[in-house]
Amino acid sequence: MTRIIRRAMATAMGLAMCLAAMAAVAQDTIKIGYTEVLSGPFAQVGDQGIKTIQFVIDGINAKGGVLGKKLELVPMDNKGQPAEALINLQKMVDDGIPILLNCGPSNVASALIGGVDKNNDRNPNRRILFMNCGGLAPELTNEQCSFWHFRSSMHAGQQAEIMVRAMPKSVTSVYLINQDYIFGQSAQRDLKKYLAALRPDVKVVGEEMIPLGKVKDFSSYIAKIKGTGAQAVLTGNWGPDLSLLVKAGMDAALPVDYYTMLGHLAGSPTAIGPAGDKRVHSVISMHENVGNETNNAVLEAWIQEFRKKFDFDFIFGDRRLALEMLAAGITKAGSTDPMKLALALEGLTVTDAAGRQATIRKDDHQAVSTYYGAIFIRGVKNDSERTGLGWKTEATISPNDLDQAHSCKMKRPAG
Repeated sequence: MTRIIRRAMATAMGLAMCLAAMAAVAQDTIKIGYTEVLSGPFAQVGDQGIKTIQFVIDGINAKGGVLGKKLELVPMDNKGQPAEALINLQKMVDDGIPILLNCGPSNVASALIGGVDKNNDRNPNRRILFMNCGGLAPELTNEQCSFWHFRSSMHAGQQAEIMVRAMPKSVTSVYLINQDYIFGQSAQRDLKKYLAALRPDVKVVGEEMIPLGKVKDFSSYIAKIKGTGAQAVLTGNWGPDLSLLVKAGMDAALPVDYYTMLGHLAGSPTAIGPAGDKRVHSVISMHENVGNETNNAVLEAWIQEFRKKFDFDFIFGDRRLALEMLAAGITKAGSTDPMKLALALEGLTVTDAAGRQATIRKDDHQAVSTYYGAIFIRGVKNDSERTGLGWKTEATISPNDLDQAHSCKMKRPAG
């Protein structure tokens, strides 16, 4: 009996040592929970986004990681639904993951801000920091601003201003069409705001709000636009809601230019096709010809490495910026503790992919960085989605040009 007990104790001790070793290995990585639209009609955008993020993480890890540890992405599918994203958030809390990354739509980001706030109030020992690299509604860093939420993308109001500033004087009549949810509503509102402020000569001859991800045939909308005689369509649509809109317009030979916030996202260049030459414009945080245009050899080499690996474009400068800001913040804090990391991120300035400075404002946690007004055109070095056309910079907008005021009244934790 004694021999059996000794064997059992030895086995138990061995198992405990094994589990301890496994825990030690697990702690050798810095986990980042990533909730994204990985299924449904917008899955192509989510899939390309997650692959871009992993590529950036692989590059950081190849240089030694952060604080001597590798970054580990833990992806979760939120199906584009706020309720699913909150389930993902709870899983992160249960698994002890301290950093949340989300690059999906604003309704998801809005729910996550509320969920993170509630969790951090109730569970001060299991707090989470939220880095948002996609939800663009201005409200997220204004009325809904949170100490625990940071955004690496310029918001819809800033992008609306870029779009209006980039429009040529020859355009005097426009049609607005946007998705009917928090981001699309913000885009519609802010486009009208900046048209009135910066281009009072431009007449809005029609406007439309469409249900998110529900419209399969845009021919009726194209007919409405054609009937107004608009010279340009201004839109924040993304995913199928943009690609199907533009394709329908091209098929119907609608004589307009398209000014978009997200015309560079997955599938849209293919849908635009050759007929879109010099007719489609996009507000973009990065495109694949910036390195070549600016003689930035480091960026150009990085882009060519990306193009060899993937059959889609590097267009997610805000995703790369999010990871670089997190890495710099963790290094500065010397920790992944959300409180220490949040304090380290406030006011943090990093150099973005193009070698320009980007800063996270302390008062509202909104990043301000360089953006580009780009045109879809032939004759560029790096084409988009193998169409023979690609993005060329028309205007470079510096952070100082877009440092818009905010209405954030942030509640800061005691400690």
